[in-house]
Amino acid sequence: MSEGTSVLRTSVRSIDAQPPLPRDRFIVEDQPDDEAVPMDVIFVGGGPGGLAGAIELARLVQADNEAGGGIGDVEIGVLEKAGQLGEHSLSGAVVNPSAFQELFPELSLDEFPFRRPVGKESVYFMTGSASFRIPTPPTMRNHGNYIASICEIVRWLGEKAEDLGINVFPGFPVDSLLVAGQRVIGVRTTPAGLDRNGEPTGPDAMPAMDLTAQVTVLAEGTRGPLSQAWLEWQQVGSENPQIFALGVKELWQVKKPLDRIVHTVGWPLPRDAFGGSFMYPMSDDVVALGLVVGLDYEDARFDVHEVFQRMKLHPLFRKHLEGGEMVEWGAKTIPEGGFYSVPSRRHGDGVCIVGDAAGYVEVSSLKGIHYAMHSGMMAARQIFKALKAGDTSEAGLAGYSTAVDSSVIMKDLKECRNMRLAFKSGFYVGGVKAVLMTLTKGAFLGAKIPIREDAAESRTLGLADDPFVPDGKLTFSKVDGVYKSGNQTRDDIPSHLLVGEHVSAEAAELFVHMCPAGVYERDGSELRVNAPNCVDCKATDVLGPRWTPREGGSGPAYRQM
Repeated sequence: MSEGTSVLRTSVRSIDAQPPLPRDRFIVEDQPDDEAVPMDVIFVGGGPGGLAGAIELARLVQADNEAGGGIGDVEIGVLEKAGQLGEHSLSGAVVNPSAFQELFPELSLDEFPFRRPVGKESVYFMTGSASFRIPTPPTMRNHGNYIASICEIVRWLGEKAEDLGINVFPGFPVDSLLVAGQRVIGVRTTPAGLDRNGEPTGPDAMPAMDLTAQVTVLAEGTRGPLSQAWLEWQQVGSENPQIFALGVKELWQVKKPLDRIVHTVGWPLPRDAFGGSFMYPMSDDVVALGLVVGLDYEDARFDVHEVFQRMKLHPLFRKHLEGGEMVEWGAKTIPEGGFYSVPSRRHGDGVCIVGDAAGYVEVSSLKGIHYAMHSGMMAARQIFKALKAGDTSEAGLAGYSTAVDSSVIMKDLKECRNMRLAFKSGFYVGGVKAVLMTLTKGAFLGAKIPIREDAAESRTLGLADDPFVPDGKLTFSKVDGVYKSGNQTRDDIPSHLLVGEHVSAEAAELFVHMCPAGVYERDGSELRVNAPNCVDCKATDVLGPRWTPREGGSGPAYRQM
């Protein structure tokens, strides 16, 4: 790659190189075709929020029919873009079990798909060569929570859904919402088996398929394109734009057990970057390790994957990893804006938005899975009422947004409403403010701290570091990581990444370092795109070329993430 660093300007804003959201692709005013599959309710996304919502709705329908309520058959479908449930799911994960207990009151805690309860926990402040244990912040205390694999959670929920007669369709990404006037009337899936020019590769190619529904629930996860498009189309805003973090994670087979969950702050992040690392014991011989960084960092050459690799050489981590084997790698973005970035309503005419797609993540406690499930269940209850009343209009579904606004989800987000935003002032000032906010449950600095979207941040091109050379034992290249993600994308698939018309060399340099999967390469002033490498983390959609759905089963194949 030709760097050409001497001709680069010193600053860049990625929004100047980012194409607009292709709303006309995602919102299609078109009648379903004659072979459309009729459903009553479709959940777009087979993650915790979508599956919990589908299960709750199926149970409500079942109970109503058994009691003679007369709702009759309700066809429920869950469409998931991964080839198998869980293959695109990634999280830390330490899980609050409240949503499982609410959804499955008949089960005990030891029957849920968790690895182990949180026992001991430690938080460390890191320097380049040392680590100092500090008191665990109140928001990060995890007594009563459980270490889990979100892949395993999703597969378990999928089995529960199928037992209830829910139609679960893995390998079916949704390309667009079908609308009539202001109403969502169904979805159109993404075609499969096309070559780079969009032509069928053979008889196994599958055209797009239409499904109709009275209600479509968008449970797409972080940075969902349909959710973005619907909110823009309906002009539904939020007080602040949504901002995001990027997490890179590995699973390691280790020689000795880790006896606690570990979180760190400080090194290896610069003072202008918000985030930290974690290390969780999944079992006696498997450890989950990750680094999460806010995508508003200042240095355009900051590389999350590379920094994560260097981090593993620190004594705190190296002593646990040395002699072990990295068995899985992945990456994912996380919505971090919190209370002020949640859309003013998450329902409309024939549609609801749940989970990460709506921004229900509380960053200071590192929690979002149970909020996604709770929101899916609240949507299901309102949809059930709407189906019974024969009114799935915006007014008929309004109770969903009302329920969330008065629930533990928004209560928790409000108490920590400025905690992430305070770190825009830098690590140390933000830390002091965060302590005061915790003590006052958000009353301190209660007024909104205004922010810009991540792509609008002005970044400086820092000095180019010496090339990082992974050793293949403790540290690995981006190509190694993509391989360990189980990436299943065909090499000749149409590119799903929409690149702006005018990408400067500076923006290309940013994209190269931003992407943890090595999708982008800068050749002088040109941006090269290796789309099959993409693991659907969505960082590109936040800062660079737009992400769009590609054929089912593409992307990673996570097993234990």
